[in-house]
Amino acid sequence: MTITVGEVGTASVIVTEKDTARGLLGAHETALPGDAYADVLATTKMIALMELAAGRILQRIQTPQQLSVGVGVNIRHLAASPIGMEVTATATYIGQEGKLYKFKVEAFDRKGKVGEGEHTRAIIEAERLLSAAAKRNEPA
Repeated sequence: MTITVGEVGTASVIVTEKDTARGLLGAHETALPGDAYADVLATTKMIALMELAAGRILQRIQTPQQLSVGVGVNIRHLAASPIGMEVTATATYIGQEGKLYKFKVEAFDRKGKVGEGEHTRAIIEAERLLSAAAKRNEPA
């Protein structure tokens, strides 16, 4: 199976407190009282949604032993999406460069575009990734 330039993948989420910049801060023990962030969709969550949309395109060409991983992002977060707002990311396949698959990514809420940029992914053997990760946990 192949994918063609112009194919589009999507992913949507309704923003919850855990998806906000303030919500992410609360998940880290190192947060200081002076670290103040807003109750709007965190940039990291928007990027994750964009990556998911791109990954959904690559699932069509992966074997059961493979998965895709993000290797690059160049993203601009353009507008704030509040709690309760639905945000949809779209990834448009724009071509392959070596082993990397390239995507134009955008995110929208009901008021318009909230993010845009480019994203690259690679398809790898899942076992290879997990084995390499486990080795990083070994003593030096």
